Amino acid sequence: MIVIHDTARISPLADIEDSVRGTRIEIGAHSMVDSFVKIKPVGGSGDCVIGDYVYINSGCVIYTGSGIRIGNSVAIAANCTFAPVNHAYKDASKLIRQQGFLPGKGGIVIEDDVWIGANCVLLDGAVLRRGCVVGAGALVRGELEAYKVYAGQPLQCVGQRQ
Repeated sequence: MIVIHDTARISPLADIEDSVRGTRIEIGAHSMVDSFVKIKPVGGSGDCVIGDYVYINSGCVIYTGSGIRIGNSVAIAANCTFAPVNHAYKDASKLIRQQGFLPGKGGIVIEDDVWIGANCVLLDGAVLRRGCVVGAGALVRGELEAYKVYAGQPLQCVGQRQ
């Protein structure tokens, strides 16, 4: 099910797929989904809930997987990928595509007033606390502190939520 608030703006060049498994995709008031954004329900049955006054810039890809919650007043720069899903791969007797997915790690949670720079990748278990800033090109798979700037250095393997 796709629910888009009346005041949200979705580019006609965005691609938001409806789920065949009942995943809910919700976009809040005054939010903007730019051209060439892809929202795809895959890899689990988690919902994608996008708050109010969220801007998702062009080229972003959002998989619903284990779920994504994006708070209010969040700015997401171009070409970011949100992947709250993990493929199974350890059974060498099966092709990767036949192995399905691993259990989720809690999805992705982005609290209010967060800025995510261009070309970032957020993985299952990522938690971005209120007011944090993530510099361009970061890979996030753990929890980032509130009101802290993560920029200017490689940001990989930043803690793992249990």
